[in-house]
Amino acid sequence: MKLKRRKSKPKSTPKGVIILIGILFTTYFVFHYVNKEDFSSQLPEGIKINLKDKLILERTEKNYGKEIDSVANLLDINPYYLKALITLECSGRKDFKPRFEKHVFRHLQNVRDGKERNYGSIKKRTINGSSDAALKNLATSWGPFQLMGYQCIEMKLNVYNIRGDQAIYWGAVWMKKRYGKYLKKGNFDDCFHIHNTGQPYPKNGKPRTHDPKYVDRGLNYVKFFKNRDL
Repeated sequence: MKLKRRKSKPKSTPKGVIILIGILFTTYFVFHYVNKEDFSSQLPEGIKINLKDKLILERTEKNYGKEIDSVANLLDINPYYLKALITLECSGRKDFKPRFEKHVFRHLQNVRDGKERNYGSIKKRTINGSSDAALKNLATSWGPFQLMGYQCIEMKLNVYNIRGDQAIYWGAVWMKKRYGKYLKKGNFDDCFHIHNTGQPYPKNGKPRTHDPKYVDRGLNYVKFFKNRDL
Protein backbone atom coordinates (compact mmCIF):
# COMPACT_ATOMS: atom_id res chain seq x y z
CA MET A 1 0.00 0.00 0.00
CA LYS A 2 1.47 3.28 -1.13
CA LEU A 3 1.28 6.22 1.21
CA LYS A 4 0.18 9.51 -0.29
CA ARG A 5 2.56 12.32 0.27
CA ARG A 6 1.07 15.39 1.74
CA LYS A 7 1.63 18.43 -0.34
CA SER A 8 3.67 20.87 1.66
CA LYS A 9 2.18 24.30 1.99
CA PRO A 10 4.26 27.05 0.50
CA LYS A 11 6.07 28.99 3.16
CA SER A 12 4.55 32.40 3.78
CA THR A 13 6.71 35.49 3.54
CA PRO A 14 7.59 36.76 7.03
CA LYS A 15 5.65 39.85 8.01
CA GLY A 16 8.85 41.74 8.78
CA VAL A 17 10.13 41.22 5.23
CA ILE A 18 6.90 42.58 3.77
CA ILE A 19 7.14 45.68 5.96
CA LEU A 20 10.79 46.19 4.97
CA ILE A 21 9.93 45.93 1.27
CA GLY A 22 7.17 48.49 1.78
CA ILE A 23 9.56 50.91 3.48
CA LEU A 24 12.17 50.53 0.73
CA PHE A 25 9.58 51.08 -1.98
CA THR A 26 8.25 54.19 -0.23
CA THR A 27 11.75 55.60 0.20
CA TYR A 28 12.55 54.95 -3.47
CA PHE A 29 9.31 56.61 -4.53
CA VAL A 30 9.94 59.71 -2.40
CA PHE A 31 13.51 60.31 -3.51
CA HIS A 32 13.07 59.40 -7.18
CA TYR A 33 9.65 60.83 -7.92
CA VAL A 34 8.19 63.03 -5.21
CA ASN A 35 11.37 65.02 -4.66
CA LYS A 36 11.37 66.02 -8.31
CA GLU A 37 8.13 67.86 -7.84
CA ASP A 38 8.24 71.53 -6.96
CA PHE A 39 7.42 72.07 -3.29
CA SER A 40 7.03 75.81 -3.86
CA SER A 41 3.24 75.71 -4.05
CA GLN A 42 3.17 75.17 -0.29
CA LEU A 43 5.58 78.05 0.39
CA PRO A 44 5.36 81.84 0.02
CA GLU A 45 6.01 83.31 -3.41
CA GLY A 46 9.67 83.51 -4.36
CA ILE A 47 10.84 80.36 -2.53
CA LYS A 48 11.63 77.46 -4.87
CA ILE A 49 12.24 74.32 -2.84
CA ASN A 50 11.46 70.71 -3.74
CA LEU A 51 10.69 68.06 -1.16
CA LYS A 52 14.20 66.59 -1.18
CA ASP A 53 15.64 70.06 -0.48
CA LYS A 54 13.13 70.55 2.32
CA LEU A 55 14.23 67.33 4.02
CA ILE A 56 17.88 68.46 3.83
CA LEU A 57 17.01 71.92 5.17
CA GLU A 58 15.12 70.38 8.08
CA ARG A 59 18.15 68.21 8.81
CA THR A 60 20.31 71.34 8.99
CA GLU A 61 17.89 72.87 11.47
CA LYS A 62 17.82 69.72 13.56
CA ASN A 63 21.61 69.25 13.65
CA TYR A 64 22.77 72.85 13.85
CA GLY A 65 19.80 75.14 14.47
CA LYS A 66 20.21 75.87 18.17
CA GLU A 67 23.98 76.33 18.03
CA ILE A 68 23.75 78.62 15.01
CA ASP A 69 21.05 80.74 16.64
CA SER A 70 23.24 81.13 19.71
CA VAL A 71 26.41 82.01 17.75
CA ALA A 72 24.52 84.34 15.40
CA ASN A 73 23.07 86.21 18.36
CA LEU A 74 26.49 86.46 20.03
CA LEU A 75 28.26 87.75 16.91
CA ASP A 76 25.34 89.67 15.42
CA ILE A 77 25.24 87.64 12.20
CA ASN A 78 22.14 86.62 10.27
CA PRO A 79 21.36 83.03 11.36
CA TYR A 80 19.45 82.24 8.15
CA TYR A 81 22.57 82.85 6.09
CA LEU A 82 24.65 80.54 8.31
CA LYS A 83 22.04 77.77 8.07
CA ALA A 84 21.77 78.17 4.30
CA LEU A 85 25.56 78.03 3.98
CA ILE A 86 25.81 74.82 5.99
CA THR A 87 23.08 73.31 3.83
CA LEU A 88 25.10 74.16 0.73
CA GLU A 89 28.43 72.98 2.11
CA CYS A 90 27.60 69.74 3.95
CA SER A 91 23.87 69.16 3.35
CA GLY A 92 23.25 69.64 7.07
CA ARG A 93 25.07 66.42 7.95
CA LYS A 94 27.14 65.79 11.04
CA ASP A 95 29.06 62.91 9.45
CA PHE A 96 30.79 64.43 6.45
CA LYS A 97 34.32 64.06 5.13
CA PRO A 98 36.80 66.93 4.80
CA ARG A 99 37.81 67.76 1.21
CA PHE A 100 41.49 67.69 0.30
CA GLU A 101 42.37 70.15 -2.49
CA LYS A 102 45.40 68.72 -4.30
CA HIS A 103 46.05 71.84 -6.39
CA VAL A 104 46.09 74.02 -3.25
CA PHE A 105 48.55 71.62 -1.63
CA ARG A 106 50.91 71.93 -4.61
CA HIS A 107 50.78 75.72 -4.50
CA LEU A 108 51.56 75.70 -0.79
CA GLN A 109 54.49 73.34 -1.39
CA ASN A 110 55.84 75.65 -4.07
CA VAL A 111 55.57 78.68 -1.79
CA ARG A 112 57.31 76.85 1.05
CA ASP A 113 60.07 75.66 -1.29
CA GLY A 114 60.56 79.09 -2.86
CA LYS A 115 59.17 78.10 -6.27
CA GLU A 116 56.24 80.51 -6.00
CA ARG A 117 56.28 83.93 -4.39
CA ASN A 118 52.93 83.57 -2.65
CA TYR A 119 49.56 81.84 -2.67
CA GLY A 120 47.03 84.55 -1.97
CA SER A 121 48.15 86.18 1.27
CA ILE A 122 50.36 83.22 2.22
CA LYS A 123 54.08 83.80 1.75
CA LYS A 124 57.16 81.68 2.37
CA ARG A 125 57.80 83.14 5.81
CA THR A 126 54.29 82.11 6.85
CA ILE A 127 54.76 78.40 6.19
CA ASN A 128 58.55 78.10 6.11
CA GLY A 129 59.60 74.76 7.58
CA SER A 130 56.10 73.28 7.51
CA SER A 131 55.92 69.55 6.81
CA ASP A 132 53.87 68.10 3.96
CA ALA A 133 51.42 66.75 6.54
CA ALA A 134 50.91 70.28 7.91
CA LEU A 135 50.42 71.66 4.40
CA LYS A 136 47.84 68.96 3.67
CA ASN A 137 45.84 70.18 6.67
CA LEU A 138 46.04 73.72 5.31
CA ALA A 139 44.94 72.49 1.88
CA THR A 140 41.86 70.72 3.21
CA SER A 141 38.40 72.20 3.83
CA TRP A 142 37.08 71.50 7.32
CA GLY A 143 33.94 71.79 9.40
CA PRO A 144 30.31 72.31 8.40
CA PHE A 145 31.21 75.56 6.61
CA GLN A 146 34.03 73.77 4.74
CA LEU A 147 36.64 76.43 5.49
CA MET A 148 40.08 75.86 4.00
CA GLY A 149 42.70 75.08 6.61
CA TYR A 150 44.90 77.98 5.54
CA GLN A 151 42.13 80.41 6.59
CA CYS A 152 43.31 79.75 10.15
CA ILE A 153 46.60 81.54 9.48
CA GLU A 154 45.14 85.03 9.24
CA MET A 155 43.12 84.45 12.41
CA LYS A 156 46.14 82.95 14.22
CA LEU A 157 44.24 79.77 14.97
CA ASN A 158 44.93 76.07 14.64
CA VAL A 159 43.08 73.82 12.19
CA TYR A 160 41.31 72.02 15.03
CA ASN A 161 39.50 75.29 15.84
CA ILE A 162 37.52 75.11 12.58
CA ARG A 163 36.93 71.37 12.56
CA GLY A 164 36.16 70.64 16.20
CA ASP A 165 33.36 71.47 18.62
CA GLN A 166 33.81 75.23 18.07
CA ALA A 167 33.70 75.04 14.27
CA ILE A 168 30.44 77.03 14.06
CA TYR A 169 31.76 79.84 16.24
CA TRP A 170 35.17 80.21 14.58
CA GLY A 171 33.67 79.80 11.14
CA ALA A 172 31.29 82.67 11.84
CA VAL A 173 34.15 84.76 13.25
CA TRP A 174 36.09 84.24 10.02
CA MET A 175 33.06 85.21 7.89
CA LYS A 176 32.52 88.39 9.87
CA LYS A 177 36.17 89.32 9.37
CA ARG A 178 36.32 88.29 5.71
CA TYR A 179 33.01 89.65 4.40
CA GLY A 180 31.23 91.16 7.37
CA LYS A 181 30.28 94.36 5.55
CA TYR A 182 28.26 92.35 3.04
CA LEU A 183 26.61 90.33 5.80
CA LYS A 184 25.64 93.52 7.64
CA LYS A 185 24.00 94.94 4.51
CA GLY A 186 22.24 91.66 3.76
CA ASN A 187 24.01 91.28 0.41
CA PHE A 188 23.89 87.50 0.61
CA ASP A 189 24.59 86.98 -3.09
CA ASP A 190 28.01 88.57 -2.49
CA CYS A 191 28.48 86.57 0.72
CA PHE A 192 27.84 83.20 -0.91
CA HIS A 193 30.06 84.09 -3.86
CA ILE A 194 32.92 85.27 -1.62
CA HIS A 195 32.68 82.14 0.49
CA ASN A 196 32.96 79.94 -2.59
CA THR A 197 35.33 81.94 -4.80
CA GLY A 198 36.89 84.67 -2.66
CA GLN A 199 35.28 87.43 -4.73
CA PRO A 200 31.92 89.32 -4.57
CA TYR A 201 29.18 88.43 -7.02
CA PRO A 202 30.24 89.59 -10.51
CA LYS A 203 28.56 92.72 -11.82
CA ASN A 204 27.91 91.00 -15.15
CA GLY A 205 25.57 88.59 -13.36
CA LYS A 206 27.58 85.48 -14.26
CA PRO A 207 28.69 83.58 -11.14
CA ARG A 208 32.14 81.98 -11.06
CA THR A 209 31.18 79.29 -8.56
CA HIS A 210 31.88 75.64 -9.35
CA ASP A 211 28.12 75.03 -9.23
CA PRO A 212 26.47 77.79 -11.31
CA LYS A 213 23.36 77.54 -9.10
CA TYR A 214 25.29 77.74 -5.81
CA VAL A 215 24.30 81.35 -5.05
CA ASP A 216 20.69 81.00 -6.23
CA ARG A 217 20.23 77.90 -4.11
CA GLY A 218 21.73 79.68 -1.11
CA LEU A 219 19.37 82.65 -1.51
CA ASN A 220 16.39 80.30 -1.67
CA TYR A 221 17.58 78.53 1.46
CA VAL A 222 17.89 81.86 3.31
CA LYS A 223 14.27 82.64 2.39
CA PHE A 224 13.17 79.19 3.54
CA PHE A 225 14.76 79.49 6.99
CA LYS A 226 13.44 83.02 7.41
CA ASN A 227 9.91 81.91 6.51
CA ARG A 228 10.26 78.93 8.87
CA ASP A 229 10.59 81.30 11.83
CA LEU A 230 7.64 83.49 10.86
